[in-house]
Amino acid sequence: MFFMGIDVSKDKLDVCLLADETRPTAIFDNTKDGWKSLRNWLKKRAKKQSGHICLEATGRYGDGVTMFLHEAGYIVSVVNPNMIKQFGGSQLTRNKTDQIDALLIAEFCQERHQKLTVWIPPSPQQTRLTQLSRHLEDLEKMRQQEKNRLASGSHEPDVQRRLTEHIDFIEAQINEVKQTIDEHIDQHPDLREKRDLMVSIKGIGKLTAAKLLAEIRNIADFDSPNQLVAFAGLNPKQRKSGKSVRGKSRLSKMGHASIRAALYMPAISAKNFNPIMQPLVERLTQRGHCKMSIIGAVMRKLLHLVYGILKSGQPFDPNYLKKQAIYA
Repeated sequence: MFFMGIDVSKDKLDVCLLADETRPTAIFDNTKDGWKSLRNWLKKRAKKQSGHICLEATGRYGDGVTMFLHEAGYIVSVVNPNMIKQFGGSQLTRNKTDQIDALLIAEFCQERHQKLTVWIPPSPQQTRLTQLSRHLEDLEKMRQQEKNRLASGSHEPDVQRRLTEHIDFIEAQINEVKQTIDEHIDQHPDLREKRDLMVSIKGIGKLTAAKLLAEIRNIADFDSPNQLVAFAGLNPKQRKSGKSVRGKSRLSKMGHASIRAALYMPAISAKNFNPIMQPLVERLTQRGHCKMSIIGAVMRKLLHLVYGILKSGQPFDPNYLKKQAIYA
């Protein structure tokens, strides 16, 4: 049985194959032609062996090759980068290059393959939601870039006019995509039910719920809320060593940036207006945590709540705190 690790980036795929006591490596373009070359390379070296292929969850850059390999008949698992990093630490890995990362992923796959979740293609309606949500994210980034250029105030009147017109055009596109997303979710009962469950949490609106649905996809892929938090890169990363090193905890950011971006503004709203967040906010404030640290904690709490309501299929109970106090 062979095992293969793929380190994915925007333009290329670094791969390492563990088969017949050999460890060949290669680099392929992250394009359709590159995926075909990867398949042919693998066939020559693994021959008719069955195998397991692992790659890190890197958002949109790994989606294409994951689908291609699945359709080619291979078992594929998409793994949270934080799990690979922890495995690397246990192996005392010191250096970091794309080829070393590919080898590390392959070794992780070999050691853990029996416990890994096999990747299953999302449904057509889920795929469309993900693509619409990511297109919306791209448009929002483009709008902000143009607004930044306009705010610099160093352009000729004609350039300023064109920037303003372009911003207006992007705004119209954004509104159109938002409406399309809303209509798409309304047309599919499963997506609509999950969205309605999410918006029962104070601070999460329809658009945020749609963005979370687009990236989380299947809540059954996560065995605990902490796994979902790590998937989003919202787990705290501590720096402690002996008695002398006491660095500030920071978000690991080893996960889906789109989920973190989607939760940022809702976390600010929930921090100020969601009663269930107040004990958490007050406790962290008393401990001297900075504003961004508290917002990160609220983002994690929101994701815990999202996990709970999606797993249970029950909307959020606004009397949760009162019931806790009664039964305490």
